[in-house]
Formats: sequence, structure tokens, C-alpha cells
Amino acid sequence: MPETWVNLAERMGSDLHVDLSGPGSRRAVLIRALRNAVREGWLTPGTLLPPYRSLAADLGLARNTVADAYAELIAEGWLTARQGSGTRVAERAAPPRPVRKPKPAPARPATPTHNLRQGAPETASFPRTAWLAAARRALIAAPDEAFGPGDPRGRIELRRALGDYLTRARGVRVDPERIVVCSGFAHALRLLFGGSPGAGAGPLRGPFAVESYGLRFHSEILEGAGVRTVPLSLDEQGARVAELAGQPRVRGVLLTPAHQFPTGGPLHPSRRASVIDWARTGDGLIIEDDYDGEFRYDRVPVGAVQGLDPERVVYLGSVSKSLSPAVRIGWMVLPRHLVDGVLAAKGGREAWVSVPDQLTLADFIASGQYDRHIRRMRQRYRRRRDQLVTALAERAPHITATGIAAGLHAVLRLPPGTEASAVKAASWQGIALDGLAAFRHPQATMPAGDGLVIGYSTPPEHAYGAAIEALLRAVPPSDAPSEGPAE
Repeated sequence: MPETWVNLAERMGSDLHVDLSGPGSRRAVLIRALRNAVREGWLTPGTLLPPYRSLAADLGLARNTVADAYAELIAEGWLTARQGSGTRVAERAAPPRPVRKPKPAPARPATPTHNLRQGAPETASFPRTAWLAAARRALIAAPDEAFGPGDPRGRIELRRALGDYLTRARGVRVDPERIVVCSGFAHALRLLFGGSPGAGAGPLRGPFAVESYGLRFHSEILEGAGVRTVPLSLDEQGARVAELAGQPRVRGVLLTPAHQFPTGGPLHPSRRASVIDWARTGDGLIIEDDYDGEFRYDRVPVGAVQGLDPERVVYLGSVSKSLSPAVRIGWMVLPRHLVDGVLAAKGGREAWVSVPDQLTLADFIASGQYDRHIRRMRQRYRRRRDQLVTALAERAPHITATGIAAGLHAVLRLPPGTEASAVKAASWQGIALDGLAAFRHPQATMPAGDGLVIGYSTPPEHAYGAAIEALLRAVPPSDAPSEGPAE
């Protein structure tokens, strides 16, 4: 028997593999293979088969063998043959399928009308025209070697552009050799602590301190890598980093110093200096999550903690808030001693970010389009924040919005014991949002009070006013009864 699998694409115009294995004569095997191809739907009704002479040559069979196989399948009704139109699969009815009663669909909540969850920019504002122009320029200028195996750090064009931008805009002290491009903050954590599919273990170990309120999945990544997390309590000056002194086994701390997530506010200057001293004295490490540092409104820019000691701080950023979470590009600015370990954890090229996207972002930054987009969105988000604050002041003055000097979200401080009912009332109004309790570390001992975390960047522009109206109907009145602390 010739090859077990034969490709008929050249003769038929589409891919089809005919299985010629199994017992029996060559004629019987071919009949069985073609019959199965029709039965399983690989050959659909009306499909033109190759002339028997061509198929015989392709399969290494005698012409009479193929001709006899065609004749038998025509007689059985599997194929039809007409003068001048060739041999085709017959237009035969599919065998009846047993009727099954559909299972009742599980009850699902209605899709929310208004999305006020934090974490995403306004998607309609993605700079499509400027991005497309940057992609065209970048691809035209790219050297041929850019499309082959590359540097696991990321394209040098992007690392240079990021180095210039981060130094200028965020006060980061960096050179391109210490930047590693990744697909976002979660990917960066997995590279540092382990957990990336197909890659090695990360260079960091625990226990690690985290802020008592934050994105839960960040702590889950650490815990999934076997790293115990220890919560640091918060106040109006940010994380209480002095508590690190009482945790001698803690190896490092994960902070959001420019704009604490989700409670808002920068880490106080004295605490920034204090946490650097702690890292130097105890050979500790700081991971700085600069998730929305470009967006500030009523205060002078707060530079990165990394600028105080580049060898004690891992600086992490991405374009998920500034551009779009669909552009899967982030970056790590690493102390020198961590670079090799992170690259080893990164592993095979499957975990690398698309080179065309890297080249496009590099051009987008270097051409000044990134700065222009940030300035435009900063103005838009500030107007949205002001609209929210004004509406609260006029119609719900007992509700205070905090954390509003920067970022893409605000915290609405509620009367004690009303958070759970407010989240439920928002759902009844068709609003998707979260209460503060959703971001509390399970071991946190100092609750931050009741509140709603409102992402004012998420709704489309035309729907934002209606979203605020619905929100105002959901917030508790000034005389709302307490239902106990939110958990």
C-alpha cells in the first residue's frame, strides 16, 4: 500500500485526507475511505471529485480500481456522475438525528446597562489612526532581523523608547539593558515568582508584604507560586510601611505608591524614604506597581519610588490603562541582579510579546503620539471626575468621593454598614461596580470603611451621564440604617 494518508487538495481545491489503511483489497479500502469521508462530512454534498485517472495517479492505484470504486459508490447513491460535470458527492439527506430535549439554560443575571467597574480606559478613545500610522512607519523601518528569533528582553527600539519616556515622565532611573518587556502586570509577577506556562521558576521567594486593599488576583499569583502574603494596613498617608519592621521574615513588599489601589492617594514622602531604608537595611525588595501614574489632576506629578534606589525596586508598568488592555504590552525595570533570573523564567519565545506590536509602540512613543494621547485622555477623565463630584455635591452631599486627585477611579465613602445594600441597589439599577470589601485582603485587620469603587473611565462618553444618574439612585440616603460592616 502507498502512503497511509493522501492529500487531495491539489485536485479538489480544498484539503482532504483519505485514510487508505486497513484490511481488504485496494478497491475495498478506497470505497470504505470515500464512503467514510462523505458520512463524516469531510466530503460535502456537491463536492467535485478528481477524475478517476488523476486520483489513480495520485494514489498509485490502477485506473480500473478507482473507476470500479466510483461505479459502486454511484450505484449505492453516495456519488453522482453526469456527462460534462464530472463525479460529485450526491445531494443526499443526512441521516436523522435523535431528537433531544434541550436542557434548561442556567439562570444568568441580565447584562448590566452601565459598567462602572474600575480597571479599563474608555475603549472608544483608542487612537486608531495614530496607532495605524505608527504601525506602518515601524514596519517599513524595521530591519529584517526583527522578524526572526530575538532578544527575550524585548525589541531594543521599544526598550530605548521606554527608557527615555520613563526617565522623563516618571523619574525612573534606567538603561535599556535592565528593561524586560512582558505582556502585563500579571505576567510580570509570574516571571518574578514563577508560574508562567512552560517557563522556569522566578527569582523571588517569600513571604511578601502587600497592601491590605488591592487587586485580589495579584496576591493569588504570589500565593499560587508558594509565596505567603502579609497585609500592611492603610491610612490617609498610604501603606503603613513601618509594620515591615515587625515582620523579620518578609523578603519584600508590593506597593502602589503613586496612587494606592483602590483607596487612592500617594504614599507619603516620609514613608517612601522609610521603605527604601527598610529594603537597604534588611536586603529587601520593593515591587512598584505604577498602574496609572500618568493620570493626575489636582496635584504635582509623583515620581516613581524606583528613582530613589534602582537596585532595591522592581518597577512595573503597562499600557492597559493608558491605551488599552487589548495591547498586551508591559515592562519591568529590574535591579541588575534580577535580570538573568527573570529572563530564565521567561523561557521560550511563546511567552514573548508580538514584535510588530513592540515596534509600533516604540514608534508611538518616540513620535510623541503617546504623550499627546495621555494629555487628551487626562483632560477627558478629569471632566468625568468633575462631573461625578459635582453630581454628588448637589444631590448626595453626605457621600464623599476620595482618591480623586489622580487615576481612573474614585471611592465613594458611604455611611457605616451600607456598602452591601448599596452594591445590591446598584445591581438593581443595572450598574456593574464593586464595593471596597471586594479588594480587602483576607487577613487584613483594619477595615477601610464602607465604600463603592467607581471606575469613571470605563463607560462610553455618550452613556456616562446616564450612568451617573443611575448611580445616584443607588447610593444610600443620608438616613440609611446600618446593616453592619461589609464583608
